[in-house]
Amino acid sequence: MRFPLIPTALVAAAVATMIALGFWQLRRADEKAALQRQYERNLALPAMALPPGALADERLLYRRATAFCLEVTRWRTTGGKAASGQGGTRFIADCRTGAEGPGFAAAMGVSPDPKAKPAWKGGEVSGRIVAEPRSGGLFERLAGRSPPPRPMIVAEPPAAGLQASAPPVAEAPNNSLAYAFQWFFFAAAAALIYVLALRRRQREKLPPKA
Repeated sequence: MRFPLIPTALVAAAVATMIALGFWQLRRADEKAALQRQYERNLALPAMALPPGALADERLLYRRATAFCLEVTRWRTTGGKAASGQGGTRFIADCRTGAEGPGFAAAMGVSPDPKAKPAWKGGEVSGRIVAEPRSGGLFERLAGRSPPPRPMIVAEPPAAGLQASAPPVAEAPNNSLAYAFQWFFFAAAAALIYVLALRRRQREKLPPKA
């Protein structure tokens, strides 16, 4: 069977790319499994001072931490759930920690009233470290215009007038293994379809039998 140069090269490049993505997902599966083990260890570790940083460090997520909010620069709201299981509005304070620096976010509690006005002005915050909710839409994130998430403390206890937030679940969703098998399947399917198409094309070129 003869293989045309350019189409074969394009298909081979596509198959190689899909195989490479499959192996990358296998590595990601191992990394996420290691993160899950780290999260489970973090739950039992003593409280630490929240380290300064503009990015949420995956290795510190779900560990108990303390920080001091010099000033609430703004309040944000998202959907949330109280520790009682009741849904409501989660109130997130953007905190200033100094004259400069990225500061941190603090989920200060949940209220059934979305128009509630938290009276908390700042002070010491303690709770579990999570990554703050991502801002911006999907296209902004893909274009790199959405800022990366900062560390956020889920406050325990909550601010006065708010209900305690449901405790964060320490888990690292790990779909990478399934994605790896999908990429390997796509690679095998693409190669098989191409070979079958070439065989059919060659049969069509054969002179008809007398």
